[in-house]
Amino acid sequence: LQPGERFQHHETKEKEESRPDIAQRIEKRLWKYQSSSHVATRWLLEIISWILSALCMGTIIVVLLIRKDQRVPHWPMDLSINTFIAVLSRIASAALVLPVTEALGQLKWNWFQHDSKKMWDFEIFDNASRGPWGSFLLLIRTKCRTLASLGAVIVIIALAMDPFFQQVVSYPSLWELQADSSLPQVFRYDPARSVASRGGQKIIEEDPDLARVAEKFFHGNGTQPIPAGNGTRPEIPLSCPTSNCTWPIYETLGICSKCADVSELLNRTCLRTTIDWTADLGGLGTEATYPNGTVCGYFLNATSDNPVLVSGYLVNDTDTTVGEALLMRILPLITRPLRRPLFGGSVKFKHVRNPIFDHLIIGAANGPESVYKNETPIAQECVLAWCVKSLKSSYYWAQYQEEEMGEPVWNTTQGPFPFNTSRLVTPAINGTEVFYFQNISVEAFSSRFNTSVTYGVSNSTQLLSILAFDDLLPAFVTVANASAPQWMRDSLQNKAPLLRKLDFNPWIYPNNVTRHLERLAKALTDVVRSASNTDVVTGDAFNRETFVAVQWEWLSLPLGLLLLSFVFLLGTMRKSSRERDQVGIWKTSAVATLLYGLPDELLKKIRASTPAGTPRTKAKTLRVKMLPKKGWRISG
Repeated sequence: LQPGERFQHHETKEKEESRPDIAQRIEKRLWKYQSSSHVATRWLLEIISWILSALCMGTIIVVLLIRKDQRVPHWPMDLSINTFIAVLSRIASAALVLPVTEALGQLKWNWFQHDSKKMWDFEIFDNASRGPWGSFLLLIRTKCRTLASLGAVIVIIALAMDPFFQQVVSYPSLWELQADSSLPQVFRYDPARSVASRGGQKIIEEDPDLARVAEKFFHGNGTQPIPAGNGTRPEIPLSCPTSNCTWPIYETLGICSKCADVSELLNRTCLRTTIDWTADLGGLGTEATYPNGTVCGYFLNATSDNPVLVSGYLVNDTDTTVGEALLMRILPLITRPLRRPLFGGSVKFKHVRNPIFDHLIIGAANGPESVYKNETPIAQECVLAWCVKSLKSSYYWAQYQEEEMGEPVWNTTQGPFPFNTSRLVTPAINGTEVFYFQNISVEAFSSRFNTSVTYGVSNSTQLLSILAFDDLLPAFVTVANASAPQWMRDSLQNKAPLLRKLDFNPWIYPNNVTRHLERLAKALTDVVRSASNTDVVTGDAFNRETFVAVQWEWLSLPLGLLLLSFVFLLGTMRKSSRERDQVGIWKTSAVATLLYGLPDELLKKIRASTPAGTPRTKAKTLRVKMLPKKGWRISG
């Protein structure tokens, strides 16, 4: 290159280096503002920063006010409220700390006015404007008595701003009303029935739905819940479009049960009488073939012409050895098939009108051994009848719950005996003609209509319901000896009754007969409510939704810091304005530190410190003072 070209190249390079870049331009503008004679202009950056912090907090509060108690929003890019708060709170925290640290930097210069201070304080103030540790040391140094202490407290507590913001919002899951639910309510039970005839005569058949369920309770532990999902399937046809449904209190026709002790009817003795209970006997129409024999045990009507053994055993007339034992007897108080009342049709429940089932249930107190030991059996009268139940229902996560509200309403009105029967013998039929003359009506209050309503069934439905029990009752349970299996003899309307070997007998101890009848009544009520001609109870269906909950108390710290920072900034602006002629607005400026460096004699004194010490050690003891327009001076 020629010398002229080289010179031109260096001149261009110097011009490029002397041209200020963006950062330098910004700093130059800020320095110009700080040199202004107007107080607000000198602190313009800090004021803007504080306002930015306040705006961020205000935006968070406005959003929370809008979204409070609302569903969790679905914002673009899957932005969550927590993310939104985290971003704004971080900006608010940074914007809040900036004016505080700048104010601390300014108070650093003001600290050395008036009185001489240790030169070490300059570094403590400088560190306080950099972070929490320096602020903590400043609090110790100033003993929390100066304006700078407030700034140090703000810097330290500001560390907790982000966690406090994150605690403001929680997301509880609440149930929200979504749709309607429904379940059946019965005012009158009138099931569909088939018409059959034989030899020109109508044949009455039992209610097949009731009979099917009742049979499971006669010979076993009844119906069992059917698993469905996480729970069990409801026994009634309800509609719940969500996983949580509730219904108001409602009334429905159903079947209720009661049991009472009748052990006072029993008398223990040994008699020679007709044996009608052993396992090898026939059924209806074979009574003339029943043998006579000696039996010992507990009787009903023991002193009458027709004593009835309810628990006991055979005794051999020759050698007095014991034989087959009667373990349990279920005796209807209205005879089959002629429908004649025993004990007036009931012993303890004469007030219950039109019962479906009223039987004496007498069973051994403690297995076959107790019969041979002549222990008193457990004797109860149990009744099933139509009633009105007041219910409160709910369905939650595949679990249907039903609670009875108070005592059910029974039909306790007075009336004549409802049956009328006669023998019917034709070439095609040898049977009994049965008439039931009364419709069943139960007056009870209806929450749905807020008035008294009549519930019930027709006389034909009542008769079909009664016949559902005729196929199985009366019944006997016998054992050949104390260690033999139990056999149940029922279906006596046939000439050849059924014998069933029982692995489980729900009618004798230790099983609870009262509870067994309650479960039977509940299962039969479910059958009634599952009929096709029911009414509907409308309820509410709830779905689980996540909502935004706001704990406003967690905003106390951020808002408190915002207020304290405003007070601190305002106090610093006022203090620096009063001392403007003594100290410039230098804040945390490193340029000011360079411009107002230590004088030569002070530097020589520090460098000449003892070999065991260091310049930092000397700075801890050396006291200096900042003089207006003259810089640092040693004052002690």
